[in-house]
Amino acid sequence: MLLGRFYDQVELHREDKIVFARFLSPHAVISTSRIGGGLRDDVSVLFNHQSCEPAGHGGGHGHGLLHKAHHDPEGYMEDVCREHGIAVKESAQLSTAANMRLIEIREFSFREISVAAAVTGGVEGNAGRAGDPATGYEGRNGWEPVSPGEADEGPGTINTMIFINRPLTRGALVRSVMTATEAKTAALEELNVNSRYSDGRATGTGTDQIGVAALKDPDFPPLTNAGKHCKLGELIARAVKEATKAVLARQNGMNPERQCSVKILLERFFKKGEKHFGIKGTDLAELFAAELEDPDMKETLRLNRLALFYDPLNAAAVMSMVHLKDQFSWGVLPPLLFPEVMSLQAAVLAAAVSGKPHRVEEYRKLLGEIPADSSNRAFTKLVARAFALGFEEKW
Repeated sequence: MLLGRFYDQVELHREDKIVFARFLSPHAVISTSRIGGGLRDDVSVLFNHQSCEPAGHGGGHGHGLLHKAHHDPEGYMEDVCREHGIAVKESAQLSTAANMRLIEIREFSFREISVAAAVTGGVEGNAGRAGDPATGYEGRNGWEPVSPGEADEGPGTINTMIFINRPLTRGALVRSVMTATEAKTAALEELNVNSRYSDGRATGTGTDQIGVAALKDPDFPPLTNAGKHCKLGELIARAVKEATKAVLARQNGMNPERQCSVKILLERFFKKGEKHFGIKGTDLAELFAAELEDPDMKETLRLNRLALFYDPLNAAAVMSMVHLKDQFSWGVLPPLLFPEVMSLQAAVLAAAVSGKPHRVEEYRKLLGEIPADSSNRAFTKLVARAFALGFEEKW
């Protein structure tokens, strides 16, 4: 199935669990392909292949090609190429658990420059923040697990293919990867995607891959810059960000409206067991209900948790508290101000839930003295107290 044709020199096709780009004219390609990755001038096909299901592909069940992709990448590459009539030595590959049928494509142009981005992606299990504790170490004898107390690698990969209709210097081609990565991270930031390995915001997943192809056109001088100050960089960023946000809406149901949620805002501060950051809506409702004394009021909160968690004013108040907690964690705000700042913000949350903004100062008094404890446990306890206070006052 032909998905698109870009600047008359690239055809993008989908067959079963693979999306592949055939270059009708020579391109320079940079990719993260495990076999034949890096900078190349001899690639005729760049492809993205689904090697397993998004969940339940571990445990030694042997489903799909995941095991072979990890332990025999050359054999995996040969199998995929043989099945689809692709020349192994002239190809570069990206692999993923994401559904190829959900691929999103965005194309932008300015004067003589055209850029297209084709993105597949999922982030619900493997989203992480750069600098999170690693789960593996590659040494002389191969891979070994490290940080056993951290989250196990789960499903989730954002794969990006970019096609540019003008030649680039090798430096500019490398720079295009930086710009595309920043655009992907901007998309995750705008969607409030949380890391599953720490209490930070996600900047990507642990298995993201990319391939960028630039047309080798002898009649056009190579472009020398793909950064944010030039039009090429702008086009790359716009295409990648829009395609990334669109595919996460399809694969994971993530869109701005769904992400405006008290649960999603708070889940990165909860450690489930010793392996996973996250919390269920029922768990969060129980945390809030524990701050109420009236059994009927507790049950009312539980039954109405979705309406309460997705209320935009409630979410906005929690969003403010979460943002400020981050500022304290990063050292932007001085630690000594934590009780004073959070006292006011917790009172605003209570007022948002109750619908009585004129009582902010009264709520501040009712909440009492806020301890100078910025730990995740103390912070979520404060949010729960403020939420429960507002809910009591609402009725």
